[in-house]
Amino acid sequence: MLKLYNTLTKKKERFLPMNKGKVSIYTCGPTVYDYIHIGNLRSFLTADILRRYLEHAGYEVRHIKNITDVGHLTADDVAQADTGEDKILKKARAEKKTPEEIADFYTEAFHRDEDAMNILRAHFFPKATAHVPQMIKIIETLIEKGHAYKKNGNVFFDVTSFKDYGKLSGNTLENLKVGARLEEHPDKKNPWDFTLWLKADPKHLLQWTSPWSKGYPGWHIECSAMATEYLGDTLDIHTGGEDNIFPHHEAEIAQTECATGKKFVNFWVHTRHLLVEGEKMSKSKGNFYAPQDITRKDFDPMHLRLLYLSSHYRKNLDFSWKAMEQAKANFERIAEWIRKLKACRRPTSTKTDVDVGRLRIDNFESAMDDDLNTPLALSVLYDLITETNKKIAKNNLSTEETKEILAIFEKMNKVFGLKFPEKETEIPEGVKNLADARLEARKSKDFQKADKLRKEIEKKGYVVGDTEKDYLIKKK
Repeated sequence: MLKLYNTLTKKKERFLPMNKGKVSIYTCGPTVYDYIHIGNLRSFLTADILRRYLEHAGYEVRHIKNITDVGHLTADDVAQADTGEDKILKKARAEKKTPEEIADFYTEAFHRDEDAMNILRAHFFPKATAHVPQMIKIIETLIEKGHAYKKNGNVFFDVTSFKDYGKLSGNTLENLKVGARLEEHPDKKNPWDFTLWLKADPKHLLQWTSPWSKGYPGWHIECSAMATEYLGDTLDIHTGGEDNIFPHHEAEIAQTECATGKKFVNFWVHTRHLLVEGEKMSKSKGNFYAPQDITRKDFDPMHLRLLYLSSHYRKNLDFSWKAMEQAKANFERIAEWIRKLKACRRPTSTKTDVDVGRLRIDNFESAMDDDLNTPLALSVLYDLITETNKKIAKNNLSTEETKEILAIFEKMNKVFGLKFPEKETEIPEGVKNLADARLEARKSKDFQKADKLRKEIEKKGYVVGDTEKDYLIKKK
């Protein structure tokens, strides 16, 4: 039975969906003013693994991931995230394009990056700009109920009206008064109140007509509107990076629960920060990486995916190129093992002592049931690889057994989501002839000749490996 760590309760809890057999998941998607970075990608992968494992367990999952294309301001590190300039408008001016052109370009780039990582596409990607009427409706409800107030065309949420404010992050009003970084606003009753609607300058390129002014929505209200529009007033799971906990997710809880009178989310799942060699990723430090930087270094997106899987989502992942090299080696180890299994052709009904039955899946599921412990789940796979490689080397696996092992691997890999080449690289006839000659030399115990032939094979860009009675070739 799956247990997830719930940021709201600060403990692991048994996951039970509201509706039997069905799970609703909302993921905070990208603000499409630039390419996503590898830290964003890790958070999206957590949601992907969660969805894949729930589907493995037999649930029907409905997954929504929003596209923020308005309202996310530059000073989002200031506590209530309502200070600064719209990120998309700033980028549009810099590139002399329209906001729509910027949003469309980086939305497509985001989809390409997720596809390359084999992240399952969400069932729907609602755009903030397409859901302004829903936002206005929620804001009107909050004003009617006394949780929001308007002044000079702006509308703010009054956090003092929600007694549970701070229950997710621990940033209660008392703590905000003491230490939070806040910006004063002349129209706010309290500096910790946050924006629901901002009056726009007449020259502002993104603005809509509302009961209060021509303007645009605040960042926080967008997710509440889109989540409830597609998943209802209460969600099973909401995911995101830990940097979203405050103020964004705290604000989502406050405004949604005040508007609906219901609990907003049952399980909050947050991914810890990705560090780069122990430091926070920063453009100024020169350690800021987008997915494109990974491929420029001749790594495959699957190497990055395996690196993410090798670390628990609730632990900081320390990224380095050395760690990528290890992930690449681990990926090649799995790929080589698959090639060896597919090459086994020993028809026999005699079973060996390799345990490839239900126990393997049980161990895998036990690991994943423990708060998506992917490193432990991978260790189950690596143990299977070690055991079966010993049998392969002795030519001691039947065709039937290899099919069983591959079937078990496929069940695991539907959750891991690793993509391997579907077709084997065609080995040139000349290389095969050299490998055949080397095999004969080994059988004759002419190891000097065998070594010479191995080097010739390597010069042609291939590597030859030995089993007890045969060989395997792969491209370098």
